[in-house]
Amino acid sequence: MRPVNEAEMADAVRAATGPLRIRGGGTRLGFGHDVDGTVLETGGLSGITLYEPGALTLVAQAGTPLAEVEAVLAAERQRLPFEPARLGGLLGNGDETTIGGVVATGAAGPRRIQAGGCRDSMIGVRFVDGAGQIVKNGGRVMKNVTGYDLVKLLAGSHGTLGVLTEVAFKVLPVAETAGTVVLNGLDDAAAVSAMSDALGSPFDVSGAAHLPDGRTVVRLEGFAGSVAYRMERMRERLAGYGAVELIADQTGVEALWAGIRDVTALADVPGSVWRISVKPSDGPAVRAALGPDAVSLMDWGGGLIWAAVPEGRDVRAALSVPGHATLVRGAAEEKARFGVFQPEPAPLARISAGLREKFDPRGILNTGRMGADGRQAA
Repeated sequence: MRPVNEAEMADAVRAATGPLRIRGGGTRLGFGHDVDGTVLETGGLSGITLYEPGALTLVAQAGTPLAEVEAVLAAERQRLPFEPARLGGLLGNGDETTIGGVVATGAAGPRRIQAGGCRDSMIGVRFVDGAGQIVKNGGRVMKNVTGYDLVKLLAGSHGTLGVLTEVAFKVLPVAETAGTVVLNGLDDAAAVSAMSDALGSPFDVSGAAHLPDGRTVVRLEGFAGSVAYRMERMRERLAGYGAVELIADQTGVEALWAGIRDVTALADVPGSVWRISVKPSDGPAVRAALGPDAVSLMDWGGGLIWAAVPEGRDVRAALSVPGHATLVRGAAEEKARFGVFQPEPAPLARISAGLREKFDPRGILNTGRMGADGRQAA
């Protein structure tokens, strides 16, 4: 089924007699447990319905390609603040992601440490719940804070609470230029120390990552004069960690950070891929516990670890520090054995189940996507 407007989407959900498998651009198929049911596509709901560059707001239907949204913003030298990640390459599904898919998975890239996540940029949402009712929350302006914050609840819910039909964002200007400070050959502990030092500086860092090839990279953005000044000061600040290289070429900078955003370094690495969130200071211990045969990338100053490990390894069993791990790419047998998402404490699981019961009383929306019984947390 491919409805072409919100009313048709509501009719399709109301008329459903069994489970529905919600599909946007298909780039994130495989993220989460496999889902059975009738395919319900959002791609027919496409187009930007409101864009006011002066007010820094954009509203788009959920099936709008992310590339279209970013092209319209780029024409006005604006962007989505949270640098949405494209995981199609990592999952082997191409690069036709939709803006609704970005919201449904809460995708955010390296700039999250500065600008927050997807949900922090959202100001409004419209969706169809499991009973076929059209629900709206928030609005098309930034000053909209009354009532329950369903906007943030829907972000990262993987289509289990409702079928997104429209999303509204606050946007920000594109930086005039960007530069990257590079340290080579640091071990994990030294890399996290250097990134923490950079993030603790007054130089407004918008990205800090440690790559599988041993490079530790720090991004600075803004006006050209300011970036040049801050890069020199950052070079001085990090000199104690080793030789510092500066990259000012915009093409090179953009390509480097797009690769970090999309985790391209792990796309062709065999095995399973896990996404691990911990305190940055615990990152080196986690990386050591993964073993020498793991290939990993640390983003967000060490707080986010993408790790490719041999199939059949339960990464959660190796975590001896607080945090959570998500099996992003793995065989169906692994997902069934280990679970995709971090198990929830019982009190939180009860709240999650209660929310699903309210938003999807028939249990038909992406049933099982986030857990074997379909009732784990969003």
